[in-house]
Amino acid sequence: MCGIVGYIGPRPAAPLLIEGLQRLEYRGYDSAGICVLNDGTLQVRKLAGRVAQLQKVLKDKPIEGNTGIAHTRWATHGPPTDINAHPHLDSSKTIAVVHNGIIENYQALKSKLIAQGCRFISQTDSEVFAHLISTYLKKKTANGAAITPALLTEAVVNAADQATGTYAIVVTHAALPGVLVGARRGSPLVLGIGPNEFFLASDISPIIPYTDQVIFLEDGDVITVTPTSYQIYNNKRAVERPVKKAHYNPEEAEKGNFPHFMLKEIHEQPIRAAEVIKRCLKPNLGIAEFEELSLSPVQLRKIKRLLLVGCGTSWHAALTGEYTIESLALLPVEVENASEMRYRQRLYEKGTVVMAISQSGETADTLAAVRVAKAQGLRTLALVNVPGSTIARESDAEIYMRAGPEIGVASTKAMGMQLLILTLLGLTLARLRETIPLNKARHLARQLQRIPDQIQRILEDSEHIKRLAEKYMNYGNFLYLGRQYNYPIALEGALKLKEISYIHAEGYPSAEMKHGPIALITPEFPTVIIAPRDSVYEKNLNNIAEIKARNGRVIAVATEGDTKIVEVVDDVIYVPETEEVLYPLLTVVPLQLFAYYVAVFRGCDVDKPRNLAKSVTVE
Repeated sequence: MCGIVGYIGPRPAAPLLIEGLQRLEYRGYDSAGICVLNDGTLQVRKLAGRVAQLQKVLKDKPIEGNTGIAHTRWATHGPPTDINAHPHLDSSKTIAVVHNGIIENYQALKSKLIAQGCRFISQTDSEVFAHLISTYLKKKTANGAAITPALLTEAVVNAADQATGTYAIVVTHAALPGVLVGARRGSPLVLGIGPNEFFLASDISPIIPYTDQVIFLEDGDVITVTPTSYQIYNNKRAVERPVKKAHYNPEEAEKGNFPHFMLKEIHEQPIRAAEVIKRCLKPNLGIAEFEELSLSPVQLRKIKRLLLVGCGTSWHAALTGEYTIESLALLPVEVENASEMRYRQRLYEKGTVVMAISQSGETADTLAAVRVAKAQGLRTLALVNVPGSTIARESDAEIYMRAGPEIGVASTKAMGMQLLILTLLGLTLARLRETIPLNKARHLARQLQRIPDQIQRILEDSEHIKRLAEKYMNYGNFLYLGRQYNYPIALEGALKLKEISYIHAEGYPSAEMKHGPIALITPEFPTVIIAPRDSVYEKNLNNIAEIKARNGRVIAVATEGDTKIVEVVDDVIYVPETEEVLYPLLTVVPLQLFAYYVAVFRGCDVDKPRNLAKSVTVE
């Protein structure tokens, strides 16, 4: 969602802030803006549009100074316009604020502030912060008192106390060059500590080119930053937070020779999968060991029920994990959409472990689900891609995907790593619970070791998938079908297509087609069916026959060497043969490629699709 960058130091702020915004573009946005202090003046440039457009504005109207803040906005309150873009100023134009989150009581606050003489110019909820801070400072300086860093911090605390909702904010004041004040509740904010300079940002990506020393602020933290120091407060008391070393290679966040991050990230999956398997899998034992997992084998064995929670693609991975873990470990597994779990009144069985799945580790609904679980006294386990993220920090234990930076808004390699780790976890739980014999576990481990090369073989068939994408690019609707382990993959295939190509697509269990969706079948409504040679292969063939009887077009994702299916469908995409429980690790890849190429042929912005955000940090 919205991205924040702040800088204090000896260097010109504007170039660093713009570079920081570029590194935050992956979060999704529709507007961009910057404010730099110079000679007691707030110099603001902002617009509805891309960071590249903001750069052009700065080239024509440059701004100078060593302290500044910048922002990319994903619209929540008010459409994407120049006025609604951040930073927002108070009526006196001496306070500038950038904000990520949603202020739920902004209407009441706004009415109160207008009655006090404040003049609002935007439609956003964020502008209330500038006026709340300004109003407080006016009261405190009415007797001629000077504005100090401590007083500005006090004003920010006062504003934060009045706001209901979520926020990460960074504030600067025209009278305080070399001072930034930040605060967070529910939305992430990170401090970067460099030699004689400091950064504040939504995540580490704008910081890491300059320093690997970071502090992840906690909920309720307020931080005052000057050119030589910083101080963190919580509940109006000074606190200390640990300085951590960020492990992040900036080169991994570059496209290299690929035209889009999404294609690069799809192609990274064999390498990432091989790394995870080499690091975790113990093939002779038929188990996996996750080095950062603090749960002992005894604790894992005592799990009575596993509740998997996530949103979007992570929810689809969770659904696949439900099939995989239940079938291997015979452990009851449930899946909840995190946005529903946070408000649902339900009973939790003693011995339940809640596993929160999130690429960013900052997904607002998933974080809320973790907090609900902890309030119920349940143990929580995070599966995240970003070390130090809020979900990882607040959970009792964590497993890292190790997918590397994922920049494309539509998740691909993170989904692949989620599926792989859930499979490894299922295998491990099966051995700990003695639900499969050692020889079967060893066999599955050997098949898992083949997965990276098998994914690579699918990628080598990209030209065939590209031709199919060109053939089907103008169809306005798609139906995706799958059974058992591959039903969630059908959901994911449909999601990928609509996310980046803006084509309407629906995913269903294959048998559910007869309970409604079959009414949509026409020659203009193609179906993608995942039909490997598995225990439900013949059932899927029956579903294909039902579609063809109604003149529907069918694309099948099938097992290599399956000549039978060629006779009954219009087109086939093959994947290598593997064990039934492992097919999702393979079948998801061609669906990612198909969606990518369809979007490219339609001229869509693949890496930054409209209206979407990479990290959904608001409800």
